[in-house]
Amino acid sequence: MGIRTLKLLDAVGACEELDAITEPLKHIVQSLPLGRLRGVLHGRPLGHPLHPAVVQVPVGAWISAGVLDLVPGSERAARLLVAVGVVTAAPAAWTGWVDWAEQHEQQMRTGLLHATSISAAVGLYGASWAARSRGRGGLGRALGFVGLAAVCAGAAIGGHLAYRQAAGANKAEPVPHLVEPGWHILGRVEDFATGEAERRMIGEVPVLVVRESDDVFHVLADRCSHFSGPLSQGEVADGCVTCPWHGSVFRLADGWNVGGPATAPQPSFATRTDGDGNLQVRLSDAG
Repeated sequence: MGIRTLKLLDAVGACEELDAITEPLKHIVQSLPLGRLRGVLHGRPLGHPLHPAVVQVPVGAWISAGVLDLVPGSERAARLLVAVGVVTAAPAAWTGWVDWAEQHEQQMRTGLLHATSISAAVGLYGASWAARSRGRGGLGRALGFVGLAAVCAGAAIGGHLAYRQAAGANKAEPVPHLVEPGWHILGRVEDFATGEAERRMIGEVPVLVVRESDDVFHVLADRCSHFSGPLSQGEVADGCVTCPWHGSVFRLADGWNVGGPATAPQPSFATRTDGDGNLQVRLSDAG
């Protein structure tokens, strides 16, 4: 991807005028009564976003159709693959829109361009399918190749969104690499109020501390794995903490993500108190 294209995509992410479109769309997607299906669409059972995996089906079908369009006598198979791509684009779109509605403003603006390109591709392949079904193979192939160009453009924008803007990445993954091995003192035991979320630092890494009882403490990485929201500013209830930014819910006992858009758990620290009344914590895979 050239420098000019990168600058153009960066400009899209900074274009506040697009918020007039993204904000209403975000509220529509967030208000859909999806229930537990929303977590599935986010990819929580997989441990990472579902969208990149699901899109392989329509994209693979369309690329394969393009190859067969160059092979004489493969018209029927190519038409079938175009149809498979159009039909499976719907669930792929659902996963993308659900993720998109829980992103930052810059990512949502870029995501809108990505969705526009892919929507154009779906429309072109739908027209290609219709043309092929009516015996207009030449027009169907032409529409298919134009659709493939739109897919490639959308994929490039999606790559920019995922890797340059870090949409969908686990924001807590660097924590074990930033925390020094061994035990670290966070403060005196009496400094922590029962049931309250407290923020402390281990070197440059912020952590959430919740005192459950006199001698039971829970310590998690403070920055939410979804989009780095400050968990120490979230609500603590029923053994969990809820991120104040996008509503991801993490179990205090082990950091496991049990609700919201987060697909990765929070790093969880072992705790102990020393003979001087200090709270100490350790991350098992630190370093």
